Amino acid sequence: MVETAQCPDCKRINEVLSRVGDRWSVLVVISLSQYETLRFNELKRHLGISQRMLSLTLRELERDGLVQRKHYPTIPPKVEYRLTKMGQSFREPVKALGLWALDNLGTIDKAREKYDAAASDAVSA
Repeated sequence: MVETAQCPDCKRINEVLSRVGDRWSVLVVISLSQYETLRFNELKRHLGISQRMLSLTLRELERDGLVQRKHYPTIPPKVEYRLTKMGQSFREPVKALGLWALDNLGTIDKAREKYDAAASDAVSA
């Protein structure tokens, strides 16, 4: 395959980007960057995410070595999450992505309005 010869690690890069590039992973990293350590329900409240999706996201981030999970055998059980050293190294790229999104919200809103208006006009015609 030509693609494989040009980029032998593209499949692996795609795997990593699909994990660290999804919105919930990015938002978890941003939250843990701000608060250092958060309990499961704190993350859930901050993000407005379902329990199932947060569990899946945290499990994958832990599997990839970005998040550390610490369980305390108390009643009720206490579980805390924090970024690992590798997760900390991911803070700057995520911060840059978040700042870009904030800086461009207005421009994106205008572009969407323009697009939607044009699409609506095309349907009406």
